[in-house]
Amino acid sequence: MPGLLSLPPFPEDVPTHPLLVIDYQLIKKRDQAEMDKLWKAATELGFWYLKNHGVDQDVNEMFEMGAETMRLPLDEKMKYEQGDAGISFGYKAAGANATDETGALDTVEFINVSKDDALAWPGKVHREYPSTVNARMESTIKPFVEKSLAVNNTLLAVLNDKLGLPEGALARLHPREEPSGSESRCIKNPPPQNGMSEEQAAIGAHTDFGSLSFLHNRLGGLQVMVPGTEQWQYIRPIPGHAICNVGDALTIFSGGILRSNLHRVVPPPKEQGKFERWSLVFFTRPGYSMVLRPLSDESSIIAEAVAKLPEDKYNTGSTSLDWFTRRIKNQRIKNRTGPETWKASRGTEHRPSAA
Repeated sequence: MPGLLSLPPFPEDVPTHPLLVIDYQLIKKRDQAEMDKLWKAATELGFWYLKNHGVDQDVNEMFEMGAETMRLPLDEKMKYEQGDAGISFGYKAAGANATDETGALDTVEFINVSKDDALAWPGKVHREYPSTVNARMESTIKPFVEKSLAVNNTLLAVLNDKLGLPEGALARLHPREEPSGSESRCIKNPPPQNGMSEEQAAIGAHTDFGSLSFLHNRLGGLQVMVPGTEQWQYIRPIPGHAICNVGDALTIFSGGILRSNLHRVVPPPKEQGKFERWSLVFFTRPGYSMVLRPLSDESSIIAEAVAKLPEDKYNTGSTSLDWFTRRIKNQRIKNRTGPETWKASRGTEHRPSAA
């Protein structure tokens, strides 16, 4: 895994979309202007940069863990593969998922470690992991998970208040002690192979499953489809700045006020595309038992938004576990029966034309 100094700069001549920059230290101080900026980002595009989050050293160590894991022999990694039953935790091999309704295969491999397993270590909640993960669980993974939870919970508290919800309403949907789909994910994407288009998706167009995503990447490749357009635009990686975004659960809880926006991952542009692309995400997701529905009975702001929507647009009738399992399971290529499988894996925002 090349160091930051050896990577080429992000090119200036590709379509990019600017993101608002949120200062986490100001958010922690409940600075009104900064909280207003976060609200603007979360309700319009659903993506923003986060600086001064204090997790950079932990991120570097998580990348080391990911590299150690990916160097294991494939047959060893496959002992810890996710499988096809809709479980996310564990190793995912390249080509295990579809990226669109044609069944095109993804190109990434990654290791997912459950929040619950990291916090319970050396106990086990969900599953076993490769030796390289176990060796780093206490020193690397658990601290990263703890800090990521603190960041996302701080952001959730601001959004909670902006939505007019009772204090702690969103926190109660994400209890630390209840099993959930919350997880860290370290992702490796190889450079494009011969015959591959530069635009061939490593991870197809999607909205995120959960509530908040906290992403760290060193090369370009992440693209968003800005609302009201049909054009993919890159998000420029900035050293020391995480990229955060809203997921489906927050969109549903807020009655569509908070935006879970379509995005995808393609190979890095231009000279950056000659290198492996590494990224790291922490996903905060609701407790498994939580029902995904608008919180209109707890907030007049949400109730007003829901009243303007088609009836039952966000009344999913689904628990967080069911929502999560459906989406994971129907992405798996071994579960594919046709385009309908891909459609069954979709979230709150889906455009068939957005591959």
